Amino acid sequence: MRRLAFLLRPSWLILAMLVAAFAYLCFTVLAPWQLGKNTATSHRNELIAESVKADPVDVTTVLSDPGSAAHTEWRRVTASGSYVPDSTVLVRLRHLDGSPGYAVLATFRLDDGRVLLVDRGLVSAVDGTRPPQIPEPPAGPQRVEARIRMSEGVTPGKDPSVQDGYRQVYSIDVTQESTVLQQPLTPVPTGGERGGYLQLSENQPGAFTPTPLPRLDAGPYLSYGLQWLAFGIMAPLGLGYFVYAEIRERRKEKASTAQQPGASAAEPARSAPASATTPSAPAAPTTEARLADRYGRGRG
Repeated sequence: MRRLAFLLRPSWLILAMLVAAFAYLCFTVLAPWQLGKNTATSHRNELIAESVKADPVDVTTVLSDPGSAAHTEWRRVTASGSYVPDSTVLVRLRHLDGSPGYAVLATFRLDDGRVLLVDRGLVSAVDGTRPPQIPEPPAGPQRVEARIRMSEGVTPGKDPSVQDGYRQVYSIDVTQESTVLQQPLTPVPTGGERGGYLQLSENQPGAFTPTPLPRLDAGPYLSYGLQWLAFGIMAPLGLGYFVYAEIRERRKEKASTAQQPGASAAEPARSAPASATTPSAPAAPTTEARLADRYGRGRG
């Protein structure tokens, strides 16, 4: 056990704690985070792919049976009714073709009286800083096709405002927009905690440039998750290698020290004068000096 006593030095203890903490984070936080994103992305891609193949259904069927609306996001639906006048809300910090833009929201009253939030699409900002003139959606009875989307939630500190003559928000959220417009909105069941809204498809009445669908690829999340798992395994193995290397070097130094010839117990009385003696060989470096050269001074 004396050979391992150096592991109790502060520098080795700190290194061991850092390695243990890093490995713990890799296995419990970092890898699950990336693997969870991979699972969520794969599930989203499956829903989008299924929605492309499936025929649209009337949105009232989803509204009338919320219990069967598990995983309805991205489902194609149709809605019959009319747009509510003066219900435009702009969503800031959007992009269209790589330039600043706005998402245009409005409300749509179904024939049965329920009011839904509708994303009409994207418009480009004027000079990259302010919204263009937004035309009102067409009046009268309309039938639109859209996709169900889940509310994005509200970012703390990003409060709604009125700028350039328009009500503006930072996210699409049914509850928030209901407060901004001061009218009750019916959230579309999505199977998640947050209710949803309708995102108009291309060439629909009142639609602008549709928000593009996400790319149907899994992304790098699986690779990142496996990398974090590998790092969590490699860190303790690396520490073990350094401990082994330290023990091996200490054994070599101990053996080298034991083989050094010892000095004579007493010098002969008839030794040659000091000025005529042969210069002695330089003393072998001490163990402490060799450790300092190997690991740097000030380290344990």
